[in-house]
Amino acid sequence: MKFQINWQKINNHLPVIVQHVTTCEVLMLGYMNPEALEKTLAEKKVTFFSRTKNRLWTKGETSGNFLHVVDMSLDCDQDALLILVAPVGPTCHTGEDSCFHQFTQQGTSHWTWFAQLKQYLAEKKNADPTSSYTATLHSKGIKKIAQKVGEEAVETALAAVSQDKPETLSEVADLVYHLTLLLHHQELAWEDVIAKLQERHQGIGLHPEGSNK
Repeated sequence: MKFQINWQKINNHLPVIVQHVTTCEVLMLGYMNPEALEKTLAEKKVTFFSRTKNRLWTKGETSGNFLHVVDMSLDCDQDALLILVAPVGPTCHTGEDSCFHQFTQQGTSHWTWFAQLKQYLAEKKNADPTSSYTATLHSKGIKKIAQKVGEEAVETALAAVSQDKPETLSEVADLVYHLTLLLHHQELAWEDVIAKLQERHQGIGLHPEGSNK
């Protein structure tokens, strides 16, 4: 991967935004010099140039919380870099997932929150059945989970036909919750569903139903 960067323009300090590939949460901001970028490209782990220590440093070199590179893109002026990563552990030295966690309001995007919910539900898969409804459903097996998905799908359809928007929202939320459990029970994830949708999009633009529909 070759980038045409005007290093002189940015005084050899390329601003780098790091974003979680799944949740789209912005994790941190750092800077790279040419050597840091070369090392990042070669090792597929984000390496910065520390302006305070005046040396290269690979994120996670002491904590083990590496940022594994999935993809990257320069901006239109080719003087800032966005890197999509699969992080290992929290990114911030405070223990938070993101260095940008000090919001004045709620601060978490809908999709970031949903990713956190998925992780919470995944952790309940093998939990004590008495500890939560989620754990209880998993203990009853796939037939019970599939039954609940079917019930919620029917209730969602009925609410939509009746044009009851509040009830439709409620039923869709129940359906998504039970679908998430079904995916977890089958060792699948919403990322797999999205990958399947992307596969269907190949060569046909953004038609969500696939090329054979």
